[in-house]
Amino acid sequence: MSDPNSTQPLSGYRVVDLTRVLSGPFCTQILGDLGADVIKVEAPVGDTVRRQGDGQNGFSWYFANFNRNKRSIVLDLKTAEGKAALEALVGSADALVENFRPGVLERLGFGPERLQELKPGLITCSVSGFGSDGPYRDRPAFDFIAQAVSGFMSSNGREDDPPLRSGLPISDLVTGIYGALGITAALLRRERFGGPEHVDVSLTNSMISLLAYLASNYFATGRITPRSGNDHPIAAPYGLFETADRPIAVAPNDDVFFGRLMDALDLAPLKDDPAFASNHLRVENRERLNAAVLERLATADADTWVEHLNAAGIPCSHIYDVAGVFNDPQVRSQDMQMTITHPTHGDMEVLGFPIKFATAPCDVRMPAPDLGEHTAELLAELYPSGD
Repeated sequence: MSDPNSTQPLSGYRVVDLTRVLSGPFCTQILGDLGADVIKVEAPVGDTVRRQGDGQNGFSWYFANFNRNKRSIVLDLKTAEGKAALEALVGSADALVENFRPGVLERLGFGPERLQELKPGLITCSVSGFGSDGPYRDRPAFDFIAQAVSGFMSSNGREDDPPLRSGLPISDLVTGIYGALGITAALLRRERFGGPEHVDVSLTNSMISLLAYLASNYFATGRITPRSGNDHPIAAPYGLFETADRPIAVAPNDDVFFGRLMDALDLAPLKDDPAFASNHLRVENRERLNAAVLERLATADADTWVEHLNAAGIPCSHIYDVAGVFNDPQVRSQDMQMTITHPTHGDMEVLGFPIKFATAPCDVRMPAPDLGEHTAELLAELYPSGD
């Protein structure tokens, strides 16, 4: 529950969460982390993610990592009672987020006009695969499909390899961030100018927005930038490089960093080589340049080079697996792994907060709820007379 005395950015706002699986729940968790009172409305079977991933004590930690700072109420929206309770919830809310297929909410009796009747000025947000209009609006979509259709998958891997998806459900995650940003901006707009707003975010549009220089190069030339594996398509030397024991990531992305790298590797004469006089030429002559870098890096181990190159002002790091990430001293200093205590499932590990506020930091007010854990509590709030 949102603390009315809290100074967190969204404290005092209530969000009705009609989402499930990942993109929508991630969006609403961000809002909850920022202080909003998020009410997760679940069907009697509960969110699918409750039954996915690893966990302990009968509770999915995958679900726990995307549903903290929420209260759960079970409503059967196919019944008159369930719809009446949702109407009461909407009447108490500032925003509503849903990720049904387009048109489903209207068929349930909660179209845009009805929602505004229930709460004038309500901010609504729809999360979908392809957007609320267009020829694909009714197609089903999950992260893998969004990665495929957005061009993102075609950009990963080496030129002669098949397209490669991101190992993480990146379209769900990016869409969740965009949804939370849109809702927050819409709440601010309402405070300044009044009136409702509808926020429409989709997995596909979110992924297309990440195409960055691949899109700008295509717009400028009509050509598709070839895939380049761990090498950077438009910068060199930049990528994964073997050392005497294991690879490291090195990212000198302009002339200044290139000069620093050559000096740090005792390859200063290459700075004056006409073949490497510009980034464009370095990309054209990547193979020769990478060979010189690799020959030098093979003379010492990864730890040595990571320390040496960073000291020389060159972006460089180890390549961690997930265990390595959470054992890194910098990550530990940032509290990106937290232990929280669930009242019925004991201690569990969850991801920390990437946004760090100096005055009103995010916190875990509530761990992820059991299915329907707050149904009685919320119904008592909505119907204080017991009706």
